[in-house]
Amino acid sequence: MSNYDKSDPRASLAPATTGSALSQTGLVAEAQAALFYASAPQVDDAAGASWLHRGHNFLLAYTQARPGGTFERSDQADEYCVLLPRSGAEITWNGESVAVPGYSIAFVPPGDSRVTMPEGGELVRLFTTGNADLAEACGNARGYDLPRTHIPPFQPWPEPRGGWKVRAYSLDVPKQAGRFGRIFRCTTLMINVLDPFEGPRDASKMSPHHHDDFEQGSLALTGDFTHYLRWNWTSDMADWRPDQALEMGSPSMLVIPPPVIHTTRATGAGSNWLVDIFSPPRVDFSMKPGWVLNAEDYPMPE
Repeated sequence: MSNYDKSDPRASLAPATTGSALSQTGLVAEAQAALFYASAPQVDDAAGASWLHRGHNFLLAYTQARPGGTFERSDQADEYCVLLPRSGAEITWNGESVAVPGYSIAFVPPGDSRVTMPEGGELVRLFTTGNADLAEACGNARGYDLPRTHIPPFQPWPEPRGGWKVRAYSLDVPKQAGRFGRIFRCTTLMINVLDPFEGPRDASKMSPHHHDDFEQGSLALTGDFTHYLRWNWTSDMADWRPDQALEMGSPSMLVIPPPVIHTTRATGAGSNWLVDIFSPPRVDFSMKPGWVLNAEDYPMPE
C-alpha cells in the first residue's frame, strides 16, 4: 500500500508485491519513540550528553558534544555513520585522521576509531545493533526483547570499492528533479538526509505507505512533526490498534515498525529537518539511477 502525490519522486517506485504483510496476522509491534529534548541522556560525561535509541537492526547515538569531546570505538563490529549537521569533527581510523567539516556525512570502517569534536556541537552516530554494548545502553533496550521475526536476519552489503577508509561527503547537494532527498549508503546503513521543509507541509500532498519487512527510523533535527501511524485490520482482532498521531519536537527519534502504514507532516513554523534511516540499505532506492549519491563507492549485492 502506497499513496504518493504525483509530485513525490517515490511515486515512481515499483508497487508493493502481492501477498503484502498488511494481510498477515501476528506482525504487530509498537513504534519506538524518544524525545531527546524531554528526557535525560543515557550518557553524560566530560565529552558530552548522549541519547541512545534503537531499532531492530540499527541504533542512534545523538550527542550534544562539549568542545574537544572525543568519542572512541574499540573493536567496532562493523561500519558506522557519522552525521555532522552543523559542527565539524576529526575522525581517526587505522592511524590516519580526516578533518570533516560541518554539514557532512561520513562512514567509518570497523575496528578502532575516534571522533573528536573540536568546537563541540551536534553529533549523530548510527550503528547496527550487532554492537551489543551500544544496543544494551539504549533507553529502549528492552523494546526488542520480543524478536521481530518478520524482519529478515541482517546481512551487510559488499565492502566498498578501493578498500576500507573513512569516507566523507558534503550535504551541500543541490536539489534535482526526480530525485528523492539526499541518500547515502554504506555496507550497513542507508541515510536519507531530507531537504528541510520551510513551514508546515502541504496537507494535500501527504505520502501514506508501508514497508513489508524493514523498519524506518525518522530523526528530527529541527522543527516539529506529526507522525501518523495506522495498524492494518487483519482477520485477527488482536492485531488491531487505534490510529496514532504522534506530535514530536526536535531532537527526537521515531522507529516505525513494519507493516504499519505511516506518513509524516512537518508542522513547525520555521525549518523542519528530518533524516530517514534504514538498515541494511534499501534495494528499491538503490535501483533508482542517481538517487544514492555515493553509489560509486558502495556496490550493491549481486
